[in-house]
Amino acid sequence: MNFHVLTLFPEMIEQGLNTSIIGRALEKELLTLQTVNIRDFAENKHNRVDDYPYGGGAGMVMAPGPVYRAFQHVKDQIISKKPRVIYLTPQGQVFNQNLAEEFAKEEDLVFLCGHYEGIDERALELIVTDNVSLGDYVLTGGELAAMVVIDAISRLVPGVLNNDTSAEFESFQDNLLEYPQYTRPEEFMGKKVPEVLLSGHHAKIDAWRREQSIIRTVNQRPDLLEKAVLNKKEKKFLEEYRN
Repeated sequence: MNFHVLTLFPEMIEQGLNTSIIGRALEKELLTLQTVNIRDFAENKHNRVDDYPYGGGAGMVMAPGPVYRAFQHVKDQIISKKPRVIYLTPQGQVFNQNLAEEFAKEEDLVFLCGHYEGIDERALELIVTDNVSLGDYVLTGGELAAMVVIDAISRLVPGVLNNDTSAEFESFQDNLLEYPQYTRPEEFMGKKVPEVLLSGHHAKIDAWRREQSIIRTVNQRPDLLEKAVLNKKEKKFLEEYRN
């Protein structure tokens, strides 16, 4: 998986991603990260990339030229096909695990990070394929959002996690939240590890974990249940628990 980030602050992206699991994956070349400074593609002596908005209004707007030229610089390096370009914006589709899995199938992904009052619409129309939002709030720039999306996608790339199966059996598997996790000691502050987890009976443990996932989803994210994948026994358990 190759990540290309168009940004005004490449050092922010590099410092944020060159650590921990993602940093190790970059070292092993399971992932690659290219940051492209949009200012390098300004055509003025001060490397200015913003200007006043037509029609008036507060703030400044990123000009289309530097953004478009920065993208062309990346596109020229990608031989296969025009890559998907993800623009981080509150106006986009809210990012979720299904979208992460879809993006993880790509070989190259380009992330466009905006600043100020946004980017000239003409540049967006020319290069952006996907508008993506982290939620209904506004950040000072797209860098933090890009790093969140890159992190979620990277975990799905084979070899990035030490245990490849852990990417599958966590929160949002089958649209259910992850079951509770426990480790040593068996008792802490008067609270004990559930007996079933100490039994060594894998079928019972799997069933308990599945039930706990359903319970947690009902209590914390009931909206996910509309698309949850449940068998007949689990649907009956859900109905009984709700009642």
